[in-house]
Amino acid sequence: MSKLVELGKRHIAKGISRGTDLVIEKAKGPYVWTVEGKKYLDLTTGIGVTSTGHCHPTVVKAVQDQAARIPHGQVNIFFHKPMLDLIETLKPHMPSKHLDTFFFWNSGSEAVEAAVKLARHATKKQNIICFQGSYHGRTFGAMALTTSKSVYSAGFGPLMPGVHCAPYPYVQHTAAHVHDPSKFTPEQCAEDCLNQLEILLKQRCAPEDTAAIIIEPVLGEGGYVVPPKNFMKGLRQICDENNILFIADEVQSGFGRTGKMFAIEHFGVTPDIMVMAKGIASGYPLSGIVSRKELMDTQPPGSMGGTYAGNAVACAAATATLKVFKEENLLKNCHARSEQFFSALRSRIPALLPKGVRADVRGLGLMIGVEFLGVQKGFAAQVAQEAFHRDTLILTASIFETLRIIPPLNITDEETDLAVERIVSSIEAALTSSH
Repeated sequence: MSKLVELGKRHIAKGISRGTDLVIEKAKGPYVWTVEGKKYLDLTTGIGVTSTGHCHPTVVKAVQDQAARIPHGQVNIFFHKPMLDLIETLKPHMPSKHLDTFFFWNSGSEAVEAAVKLARHATKKQNIICFQGSYHGRTFGAMALTTSKSVYSAGFGPLMPGVHCAPYPYVQHTAAHVHDPSKFTPEQCAEDCLNQLEILLKQRCAPEDTAAIIIEPVLGEGGYVVPPKNFMKGLRQICDENNILFIADEVQSGFGRTGKMFAIEHFGVTPDIMVMAKGIASGYPLSGIVSRKELMDTQPPGSMGGTYAGNAVACAAATATLKVFKEENLLKNCHARSEQFFSALRSRIPALLPKGVRADVRGLGLMIGVEFLGVQKGFAAQVAQEAFHRDTLILTASIFETLRIIPPLNITDEETDLAVERIVSSIEAALTSSH
């Protein structure tokens, strides 16, 4: 063990889980280098954060220039130009022109809590409905909404009250689908989940007490599960009929990750509040919510804020990130590389699998999940370890045996081919060692 690793293990909080003991010194594009000079292909992008790749020159220059002007302009004291520039740049990318008023914070968890504060204050109602398998963060309020793994909240109770959980249309793990996959479609699963939500509203969580329903348009840490369109449309309808606000948590699925600027655009519905973070600033800490002005204006001055909220350097990085999106047509590249990934993985992985084992390759854009069914516990982690031996970093997700592949949105054709080869080789090696 190196002295640096020993230092980290001794003095960094044990509550942080870590996939490797690598000590990273520099990064560029889709690669990172250790202090020893070892190079790794990074298919994690800091869990979907460095969407333009590591150290994109346009973002680096914007950060350097801004740091020399004003690094911190406290939001409760005055306006600062980088935030105003960012708002002007962001507005045309919103899923609806009615989403026109912003509040910026630092992390995804904080932005989720800002959305809950807005919903409760604006509606004068308490309850929040989340979904099974969701991940909304690990700060105290967000932790109460997170259901992807019990480790995130076990031992920290009592949690924020007024939270109720509804089933998410994760068809692979519904009893009817497991019993007979041919007779239970994703659309039927969606209808069943909507019915269960209606029952929740009638039995436990009355609409007159319910401020909002919060959902990830694509389930993130819960397994990269894409809901059927009829589910999201039905959810919007239930919110409208019951005077409940619809919160879309786009922390992981936003900023081009799914091939559209925001994943909610795939479903033809508009949220009342949208949460943003991760890919917004190419690695700099920034998050935010956006909503209608009349909704945001219900909050009195002083009820929102934070010392580092909407940091000037982070805002400059976000504006530069959007500049890269436009100049390099990242959404077009995301579509092309997505097709390349899905075509290769869906054709090559099944050929490796023994009888009784299946792989569900799913997702949108470059938000790619691979779930293995019929394997022993820990198989996905074993694949990730094999990838590590092949100088490639891959994450797992959910309580099920699932890999999540999150490359930068500007990954090239050649880099995608390399990634596919290493992923397929890692799966093959894991299968060989487990049989």
